[in-house]
Amino acid sequence: AGGDGAVVPPQDGVGEEVLKMSTEEIVQRTRLLDSEIKIMKSEVLRVTHELQAMKDKIKENSEKIKVNKTLPYLVSNVIELLDVDPNDQEEDGANIDLDSQRKGKCAVIKTSTRQTYFLPVIGLVDAEKLKPGDLVGVNKDSYLILETLPTEYDSRVKAMEVDERPTEQYSDIGGLDKQIQELVEAIVLPMNHKEKFENLGIQPPKGVLMYGPPGTGKTLLARACAAQTKATFLKLAGPQLVQMFIGDGAKLVRDAFALAKEKAPSIIFIDELDAIGTKRFDSEKAGDREVQRTMLELLNQLDGFQPNTQVKVIAATNRVDILDPALLRSGRLDRKIEFPMPNEEARARIMQIHSRKMNVSPDVNYEELARCTDDFNGAQCKAVCVEAGMIALRRGATELTHEDYMEGILEVQAKKKANLQYYA
Repeated sequence: AGGDGAVVPPQDGVGEEVLKMSTEEIVQRTRLLDSEIKIMKSEVLRVTHELQAMKDKIKENSEKIKVNKTLPYLVSNVIELLDVDPNDQEEDGANIDLDSQRKGKCAVIKTSTRQTYFLPVIGLVDAEKLKPGDLVGVNKDSYLILETLPTEYDSRVKAMEVDERPTEQYSDIGGLDKQIQELVEAIVLPMNHKEKFENLGIQPPKGVLMYGPPGTGKTLLARACAAQTKATFLKLAGPQLVQMFIGDGAKLVRDAFALAKEKAPSIIFIDELDAIGTKRFDSEKAGDREVQRTMLELLNQLDGFQPNTQVKVIAATNRVDILDPALLRSGRLDRKIEFPMPNEEARARIMQIHSRKMNVSPDVNYEELARCTDDFNGAQCKAVCVEAGMIALRRGATELTHEDYMEGILEVQAKKKANLQYYA
C-alpha cells in the first residue's frame, strides 16, 4: 500500500500511454531519454565552446581595430559617395570586399596632403551617416575612415560668439521706447512666438538696420536685445571683415552664418556696417574690390537660395547715406530703425537711469539739467553723470548736488566744443 501511495500522486500528470506500458518498456524509455539528455548536454557544451571562441575572436578583432585606430588620424574630406553593385565585381579573390560592401557604398576622399583616393571599403563609419563635404579622420596607411570629425570653422568666427551674456536691460535705455518696440517686433517676437506670424500668414523681417548719429544707443540696444533673448549672439565688427588676403573676408561672413545656422536660433550683430557696405564704384585698387566682394557675400547670405528664419541680422551704422542701395532694399535689411538725438524728456530719463546707483541729493532737478544739455547725445548725458560724480569726489562730498551736475555739464560742453591743436 505504501508503494502504491508513492505512485498515486503523479498520476494526474502522467499520460495514459505510460500507464499502459509494462515495467520493461518504461525502463527502456528511460534509457532512451538518458541517452538523449547526454547528446543534448554535449551539444550545449559544443555551442558554449563555439560561443567562447567567437567572443575571443571578437575581442581579438576589437584589439586590432583599437591598434588601427591609434591617433593621430589623417584628416580628409569626403568628396563623393558612390553606389556600387557588389554583383558586378569579379568573383575572383573579391570575397572579403563583397562581405564588407553589403550596402554597396564606396567613397572618394581627398586627404590633407592633397591626394584623392577611392575607398571600396568605407571603414568603421556607417555609410548612411556620411555626406559629401564631411570632415573625417582616416588611417594613415589603409585610408579607411575611422571617425567623423566636427565641422571646421574659422577660429576668428568662433571668437565672435558672445559667451557671457550682457547685463543690460531695456529699462536701462532711456527715451528709445519706440525703437525698442520695433526691434522686439522684428527680432525677438519671430523667435519666441513664431506661431503668431504663421496665424497671420506674414513673413517676419530678416534683418534690422539701426542708424543714427554716434552716441544715440545703437550698440547698447543690441546688447540689451542679446541679454533678453535666449538665442546665440554673434558680434561682428565691420572692419574685422576687411582682410588682407583675397576671399578671406567673404569666408569669414560665410563661416559666421554657417555657425549661426548650426546654433540656431541666433542673432548676428554687425557693428560699423559702413566699413564694408559702401556704394560700389569702379576702382583699380585690389583692396577696394576685395571689400566689395565681402559685401556681395553678405548680400548673398542675407537672401540666398536657402533663407533661414532662425537667423536674424542686426546691423548698425552712423553713415546710412554711403551704404549700397542693394543692402537697404526690402527683403534684406527690411526694417530701418532711426535713432535720433534725444529730446529734453529723453535726456532727463537718461540722466536719471545713470544716477540710479549714485548717492544723489533730493534737490537735483533732472528737468532743468535736461534743458541745459541741449544738443547732447545719450553718451554725453552719461558723461555728465560721471563728471558730476568726479567733481563731488574731488571736494570730498558724500552725495551729489545739483551744482555738481551743472559743473559736469560745463565740463562736457568744454570738451565738446574745444578745438584741439596737437601741433604748433
